[in-house]
Amino acid sequence: QVQLVESGGGLVQAGGSLRLSCATSGRTFSSLAMGWFRQAPGKEREFVAGMHWIGDKSSYGGAVKGRFTISRDNSKNTVYLQMNTLKPDDTAVYYCAAKPYGSGLPDALYDYWGQGTQVTVSS
Repeated sequence: QVQLVESGGGLVQAGGSLRLSCATSGRTFSSLAMGWFRQAPGKEREFVAGMHWIGDKSSYGGAVKGRFTISRDNSKNTVYLQMNTLKPDDTAVYYCAAKPYGSGLPDALYDYWGQGTQVTVSS
């Protein structure tokens, strides 16, 4: 089993930045592909960003490409999502996900999920 705990969400004005963190436990972090998803009220869950378990490849959803950056620190068992130039449309609950030896691509079937952290962007 893998436990995931997100943090770093909050309220920010449009144009601002936030950095989300996802701390993992229960499995060797370096063997995990990590992903970030989000879900806004009344909308389906959306892929935001993902990173291959080796850490050399990342992918992004079209709505955030160029503004968000996923990174990982294997020494801290943590994955991050740096979010810049935030827009009101970025308002959602953000979820961290993990998959052993996964690709980090949008269609990867992630096995483990965190509880989510709320991000609210005011206009």
